[in-house]
Amino acid sequence: MLPIRPKQTACTYTRDGIRLDADVYRPDGKGDFPVLLMRQPYGRNIASTIVYAHPSWYAAQGYIVVIQDVRGRGTSEGKFKLFAHEIADGEDSVNWAAKLPGSNGNVGMYGFSYQGMTQLYAAAAKPEALKAICPAMIGYDLYNDWAYEGDAFCLQTNLAWALQLSTETARLQKNERAYQVLSAATRNLPFHDATPNYPEVIKFFAPDSYYHDWINHSQQNNYWQELSPKKHLQDVDLAMFHIGGWFDTYLRGTLNLYNDMVSRSQYRQQLLIAPWAHIPWGRKVGAVDFGVNAISPVDKMQISWFNQFLKGENTGLLDLPPVWLFEMGTNIWHNSPNIPIPSQKSYFLSSTGLAGICEDSGSLIDNPDSIPDLIPNISSDIIVHDPWRPVPSLGGHAGIPAGMCDRSQIDARSDVLTYTSKILDEDLHLTGSVIVEISCYADKVSFDLSAILSEVYQDGRVYNITQGYRNFRDGTNETVRKIELQPTCIRIAQGNALRLSLSASCFPAYAMNAGTGEEISSSKLINSEIITITVNCRDSRILLPVVADT
Repeated sequence: MLPIRPKQTACTYTRDGIRLDADVYRPDGKGDFPVLLMRQPYGRNIASTIVYAHPSWYAAQGYIVVIQDVRGRGTSEGKFKLFAHEIADGEDSVNWAAKLPGSNGNVGMYGFSYQGMTQLYAAAAKPEALKAICPAMIGYDLYNDWAYEGDAFCLQTNLAWALQLSTETARLQKNERAYQVLSAATRNLPFHDATPNYPEVIKFFAPDSYYHDWINHSQQNNYWQELSPKKHLQDVDLAMFHIGGWFDTYLRGTLNLYNDMVSRSQYRQQLLIAPWAHIPWGRKVGAVDFGVNAISPVDKMQISWFNQFLKGENTGLLDLPPVWLFEMGTNIWHNSPNIPIPSQKSYFLSSTGLAGICEDSGSLIDNPDSIPDLIPNISSDIIVHDPWRPVPSLGGHAGIPAGMCDRSQIDARSDVLTYTSKILDEDLHLTGSVIVEISCYADKVSFDLSAILSEVYQDGRVYNITQGYRNFRDGTNETVRKIELQPTCIRIAQGNALRLSLSASCFPAYAMNAGTGEEISSSKLINSEIITITVNCRDSRILLPVVADT
């Protein structure tokens, strides 16, 4: 550990003349040092310390650490527009950082969420000085990985983030009225506005918010393609340390970027997925304590990463497997050369027709030959979705707060169908994506399906493992609907059981389907309709990604 000099403030100018301000932390030692750059929109004093060590700790490891306000945020000049300027500004900032006094010319970047995205946009410009990055919890395809899931708008996270950014904009503009209104809305999200997906507080007090574009582009189109890092990284090759969480709402993006880079990169692609939500990164997520192994190793691992690629030290990193996955249930880390390829185990749905009423009516059966030859009308279940009392979201990756929670009370609702397996006679290890195939139709042109996989304990507790959500726009057609659940890694203990829970809403994590087929930006609460969904159990199943016990 090196002593640290007093923090300095420095600035650079972009190619179009905009001043960007940064705090610079320097080690007090002889020689030149690599630079670690973080570019973020929340005020540089925060420096992502909600999940990372303070920049001074990184500086003490022998790095010049630069924490920069992006355009239009903090004290940097210009107008902030979500992701719009981050490629050019990122390239300019990397080139500037590489030439700071005392720099050895090698730059690395770190940070999560928006700070992870700025790494990808900077990398897209391929600045020569940028040698390695550590993108954590990012969106690769912004439509599918961030704003929407299964064509359903991720209401709670999108609205909360939009209000947070807009409140900060109002503060920077010294608009006290807007600040007070937006700040209040962040603490009591306006889900029950006349147009619940597009509340008036956003329309009137956040005119520059990205939310206007995101809610009005409800289908994948050129807008999303142009904005997404995926388009801009196709010919980029760089050493990347990918960091995700099993309950992070952007895990899809982390894995999609990792898989894409592994398929074509000549550099090391390292992956770590812990049992964390988006924030914080600790041992307890939701109602479950995952033990001391779940305490974040990221800071120490990032220093080893940068020592290898920015200082040229042989840290032994390249001799270790690149994939590190935390298995929930056993609460231990597994490392391997790549993500394990699971085998698929099918459980088939069976019911007496009362899966929303009686806990023992709906079953998951691993042997289809053992399903009773029930008469057709008894092998179906009905969901009646009432917009007056939608099924609430609880934990998982899409809700706030996220994580594992006891959902036994929600499963007791009559508008939630539950299908439970027999008690497991041996441990079941899952790694990968769970697929749910549900044969169903609705009495309205549009409907949603929420699918949640849980572990049922012998004392009656029911803890969610993973979930998925889909919006369907051909509601009245009977067909098999596929829902891909969030990837997971867990040991289901012998003596417990599995449960699949199906409902027509998971509110407010996802925008509630009005059943009318109209665009979500104009959907009015008063027009929301009751939706009846018929589930054909005979042609429905769940496919589990089973791996051997290691």
